[in-house]
Amino acid sequence: MTVPQHENVKRENVNRENVKREKKWKAGVLGATGIVGQRLVKMLADHPWFELTEVAASERSSGKPYSQAMRWHQDGSIPAAAANLTVKTLAPTLDCDFVFSALDSSIAGEAEEIFARAGYPVVSNSKNHRMAADVPLLIPEINAAHLDAIDRQRKNRGYHDGFIVTNPNCSTAGLALVLKPLADAFGLKKIFVVTLQALSGAGYPGVASLDIVGNVIPHIGGEEDKMETEPQKILGTWQDNHFVNADLAISAHCNRVHVMDGHLECVSLSLKKSASLDAVREVLRNFEVDAELASLPSAVRHPIVLVDDEDRPQPRRDVHAGNGMAAVVGRVRQCPLLDVKLTLLSHNLVRGAAGAALLNAELLAARGFLNSRESHSVATSTKAEISI
Repeated sequence: MTVPQHENVKRENVNRENVKREKKWKAGVLGATGIVGQRLVKMLADHPWFELTEVAASERSSGKPYSQAMRWHQDGSIPAAAANLTVKTLAPTLDCDFVFSALDSSIAGEAEEIFARAGYPVVSNSKNHRMAADVPLLIPEINAAHLDAIDRQRKNRGYHDGFIVTNPNCSTAGLALVLKPLADAFGLKKIFVVTLQALSGAGYPGVASLDIVGNVIPHIGGEEDKMETEPQKILGTWQDNHFVNADLAISAHCNRVHVMDGHLECVSLSLKKSASLDAVREVLRNFEVDAELASLPSAVRHPIVLVDDEDRPQPRRDVHAGNGMAAVVGRVRQCPLLDVKLTLLSHNLVRGAAGAALLNAELLAARGFLNSRESHSVATSTKAEISI
């Protein structure tokens, strides 16, 4: 059997110049010293649409140059444009057009609301607002239409220019991406999923070495609940000013394993329409995004890579498919309990976190949701200032 080469996952330049600006949108990162925040800083370096102008974190890091405020855990060096930025406090006085939030959930909820109320679009990786009735839980390849909820959110909360958009949990991201074409083609009834989740998903310092070396930990706090609820919102619809969840029953078992990057998921599912394994494979293989999404800098035309070898996907060999933005699917076979079972892999820090947030921001930019904040007066911003 042959395995498709990941470099063949297309990053086509389909109308990538349809978003024209004389200068880039200015981006800030809240929680910039953490693992996901660092990944965002790295991915923003040389981005064609966005320029990193602000980094913010807790008060213990504020006032320091970014390069001195934390220990860098990404490959390579800190991007030169970020190294000398002064870390600010979590106050809505940042010189940027929008913010990414990579904040810990213990403070993200309040902080994101403060920034949105002060007029900042907030592109969040945190869990706090994901299931809110007026907040899009966005995967652009699946539910870009959910951005229609932003108008309702602004009316509900009294926001003017600001709003909150979230991306899903790192395990949900890959699962939902793979479920989408199957749901469209055959309909879905029941999902049973067992995850083998990488260490980097636990942040830094993460899991103690004496707990994980030579071991598997069969519990990740709150993870199973997220996987059992988030896909229903993502695969659902926005109708009559509210979200209508997909009619799915999902059961999840989540485990932490001794792998650095890449969440592997073993999935069994039942279909509403009967389908051959060849038909299932064909639907997965042919899933592609439309021209609008393909034009986004972080998008891949085919975000699902189907592999044929019976021992794939593997984190060590497949985690960087599509520059980390593709889900890799293998072992599509008959399930003796349900209908079909398969194995999928996605990069938890890219497809499941920083890359997901970046793609969401690109879609917001392409659809006109990001505007320059230069006209906002400093006085107005200062009134909303708060330290968290």
